[in-house]
Amino acid sequence: MSPDNDLFDRKLLNQRRSRAAAAIDDHDFLLKRAAEDIVARLDAVLREFPVVLNIGAHHGVLGDALRELPSIGRVIATDSCLAMVTRNDPPRLVCDEERLPFAPYCADLIVSGLALHLVNDLPGALIQMRRILKPDGLFVAALLGGETLVELRQAFMEAEAELEGGASPRVAPSADVRDYGSLLQRAGFAMPVSDSDLIQASYASPLALMREIRAMGTANVLHARARKPLRRKTLDRAVEIYRERFPAGNGRVTASFEIIYLTGWAPDPSQPKPLRPGSAKTRLADALGVEERSAGEPTGPAKK
Repeated sequence: MSPDNDLFDRKLLNQRRSRAAAAIDDHDFLLKRAAEDIVARLDAVLREFPVVLNIGAHHGVLGDALRELPSIGRVIATDSCLAMVTRNDPPRLVCDEERLPFAPYCADLIVSGLALHLVNDLPGALIQMRRILKPDGLFVAALLGGETLVELRQAFMEAEAELEGGASPRVAPSADVRDYGSLLQRAGFAMPVSDSDLIQASYASPLALMREIRAMGTANVLHARARKPLRRKTLDRAVEIYRERFPAGNGRVTASFEIIYLTGWAPDPSQPKPLRPGSAKTRLADALGVEERSAGEPTGPAKK
């Protein structure tokens, strides 16, 4: 993807993440949730992973959790933000998730916790990671999905449409679970799997949610974002709409975060292959205990 067509301002993203790095421990509940789920999935895989790449390592939550598994060997942390990656244990290096400086077939496992949804060329990044993996190497990632902050998106869109005559993008769009699964296939991963986890959090107010997003270092970094400051009247109306539409009880509001998990394997001849068409030894009708009919045959009661 050319810079002119980039969706995200990666330079601004790293500036904001640099400012957030020192206090990120107070705002990392999503990173911890993703790390716990990734580690649980890996714990069920009965094999060793001597060399692991942690792509978009943030401040080390996932890396620290990985080292608790007996199957994990050396974990190499990478992040595009220097202030974040230095929070990780060595070995570590600064590199952009879209330009990975690793040789082909050098890693047994690649993991990524909530970083890849903010790259501009995700298909290209996935292809790079598949090439970096050894044959039969494993890729496991968590990304934010399309239901993330849907409430905030709707509140701003309605407030701006009502008071500004049109809405500007304020919450980054994200793909859904099927789109991400298709990207795994396009990148050449074998046995791709994608699933999602919808988290419902509550906040004291919409403004408290917005402060949390800024503290995470992931406030609006869209190239198409409005450059002029949001009018106070419009912000107040968005807060009002949010409170009306998405209450959580006791004066609080609901906020949704969708985490999509992707799993895929680097192709290897040892992996299971789908059966050839027509090679089945048992008819589906026999397995289901029903009468087999040809296409177009009436579906009334079976004749005895």
